[in-house]
Amino acid sequence: MSDLESPPGEILLFDKPLTWTSFDVVKKVRGALKIKKVGHAGTLDPLATGLLILCTGKYTKRINEIQGLPKEYTGTITLGMTTDSEDLETEPVYSGDAAIITSEQIGSAALKLTGKLMQRPPLHSAKWVDGKRAYVLARQGSDHKLNPVEIEVHSFEISKIDLPIIHFKVNCSKGTYIRSLARDMGELLGCGAHLSSLRRTAIGQYAVSDAHDVVSFCKQAIELRRSNGTA
Repeated sequence: MSDLESPPGEILLFDKPLTWTSFDVVKKVRGALKIKKVGHAGTLDPLATGLLILCTGKYTKRINEIQGLPKEYTGTITLGMTTDSEDLETEPVYSGDAAIITSEQIGSAALKLTGKLMQRPPLHSAKWVDGKRAYVLARQGSDHKLNPVEIEVHSFEISKIDLPIIHFKVNCSKGTYIRSLARDMGELLGCGAHLSSLRRTAIGQYAVSDAHDVVSFCKQAIELRRSNGTA
């Protein structure tokens, strides 16, 4: 059976493109496969790329299990500029001199942000606050607060420093906001920071290197259904 055919249930790996929402991928795949029961196992922000796992049919029962697996990300943090959203969804503003920050200080901050932590989620997040998403309240100018939650950063590796940009790789638990790690690093360094790029490279044993291109997959799926007379 071709991997584009749809059995009663399967796990599909996709490399989410930049600016697409996670639901954009679900909608595209659902339409291409003509399957109603499709869900994703862990949201990726529109400005992030990388591994998005979709479950179809009976495999949607495994979504919670997959969401609970550790995640691996690579990306960049830009020092000296902060944003309201903690990433590039909102406009960066100057917050401090990044040129004076040393590699030793950066390494020390990454070490402090490793292990079990109480993390304050971003105001521009999908957390529920009084029946509304936090990002909706943030865009309305609300001064709402989000309570810290316990997360675990298994490793926080600084792979390259090219000030004001820091390249990193993080392995972390479910519920960790990489945007908030960037914010907290900027606060520890005293110059402010924001997440300037993000790519999810793995979820547990699932790797983005094994993922489908969304557009190519859907094109082939539609062509396969047409050849089978099921389009």
